[in-house]
Amino acid sequence: MAVEAFTFGEPLPVLDRRELFEYAQCLDNGRWYEPPISWDGLAKIYRASPHHASCIQMKRNLLVGFYRPHKWLDRSAFSKLALDYLIFGNAYLERIDGAGKRPIGLRHALARYVRRGPQEGRYWWTHGGQDIAFRDGSVWHLIEPDINQEIYGLPEYLGALQSALLNESATLFRRKYYINGSHAGFILYINDAAQDQGDIEAIRDALKASKGPGNFRNLFLYSPNGKKDGVQLIPISEVAAKDEFLGIKDATRDDVLAAHRVPPQLLGIVPKNAAGFGSIEQAAAVFVQHEIAPIQARLIELNDWIGDEVIRFQSPTL
Repeated sequence: MAVEAFTFGEPLPVLDRRELFEYAQCLDNGRWYEPPISWDGLAKIYRASPHHASCIQMKRNLLVGFYRPHKWLDRSAFSKLALDYLIFGNAYLERIDGAGKRPIGLRHALARYVRRGPQEGRYWWTHGGQDIAFRDGSVWHLIEPDINQEIYGLPEYLGALQSALLNESATLFRRKYYINGSHAGFILYINDAAQDQGDIEAIRDALKASKGPGNFRNLFLYSPNGKKDGVQLIPISEVAAKDEFLGIKDATRDDVLAAHRVPPQLLGIVPKNAAGFGSIEQAAAVFVQHEIAPIQARLIELNDWIGDEVIRFQSPTL
């Protein structure tokens, strides 16, 4: 009797995120320079990993908490400015002038849609099918320096993006694994010579009927002349490769935290050892001193450009 095999379920497509990475030179299209990496891709990846998003949001919240509002830049606009800088490595503010070209306000411009022109002080807004040039010299551009070009900034966490995407892929694969019911699959192995082709056909029809709604049904098999181990039910989990889900989640999480340099206890991560992560107050104080304070220093550069003390921060009280 020939061996017969058939599959349970249909193949699932693998998540493809190649469109998020469109590395290129800062090409001049005649009006502005193209970004060195897809800003749309960075925006999508922002929420790909819970640790990646949480690190950025915590830095933004600390910056907003220490910020002293100014009549030209309220907390809401400053929060948007800080979030753009942390995600894209670029932040933009448009100066609103009144009579005599004196500044009377600042307006935030989304970094995802702002482009820098080849002319000095020229910037463009590109969104919704509209390409609008800002008034020359009216845009303040804060960049996170890049070693390959000086037109746009790039965020510091780029080296951990593959880990963030792998973390997301592992989670999505596990969700599809459970939704598809593969965790309940098995191999029915029959080597009993007493079985004939009619019995095999009946077993196959019974197994196929157990798919879909009402699955996980029990199957009765009667083999009066069968031998011991002539019919074996082997769960898929026993023959599949070792599940590395938890290992992948932990390793990718550590990569992301290292890229953002955020202590794990500040994100509410539960330690796996008895010693824990140490004092959360000391970790917070060191984090503010070594990570938040330098970002504040970069944001204060706006004051020199606008000619007024718009960006001010209060002393941290941790």
